[in-house]
Amino acid sequence: MHKPDQNSVTGQKAPHDPARAENLAAAAKAASKKGPPPVHLWNPPFCGDLDMRIARDGTWFYMGTPIGRKPLVKLFSSIIRRDGDAYFLVTPVEKVGIQVDDAPFVAVDFEATGTGRQQVLRFVTQVDEEVAAGPDHPIRVVRAEDGEPSPYVHVRRNLEALIDRKSFYRLVEIGTVAPHEGADWFGLWSGGEFFPIIPAAELP
Repeated sequence: MHKPDQNSVTGQKAPHDPARAENLAAAAKAASKKGPPPVHLWNPPFCGDLDMRIARDGTWFYMGTPIGRKPLVKLFSSIIRRDGDAYFLVTPVEKVGIQVDDAPFVAVDFEATGTGRQQVLRFVTQVDEEVAAGPDHPIRVVRAEDGEPSPYVHVRRNLEALIDRKSFYRLVEIGTVAPHEGADWFGLWSGGEFFPIIPAAELP
């Protein structure tokens, strides 16, 4: 079941036009010729909700079918924007709502260089976007009531990537204990910043 607060809240459906996704992709391609599309600067009219969903594992679906063309997914990912708790695909001429089950990106791998405070963690997402964790790209961990962690890294603007399970296990292996807000926490250093995961007192 999708989280309702992460969908467009209007309930207005866009027309089921099979060519709609291709048109959006073409607009994204045109807008990205001179670099990353400045979606935060665009204010086009809202054109309803598109039957498009990003699953928790990072798979994109259009009209219930997985989008198998990675270049197409990468184009869509370049024009995604989050306004409040809702996600949209935005071009200079239109804005359509999409569903996001958790986060719009998934960090599927990372590379660690350096040690201690000089360590840098460089993540890569399912759409080949790379980001180095640090003050401008923080890591945060949300713990469910049963203690299950959901780790995220900031990608761009207010968009995050869910760090996949295998990568998080590897991160835990290189974690360390450091002071944080008056207590000892187990966490990670990257880009000169310490990112807490769990209080050291709660370590097994």
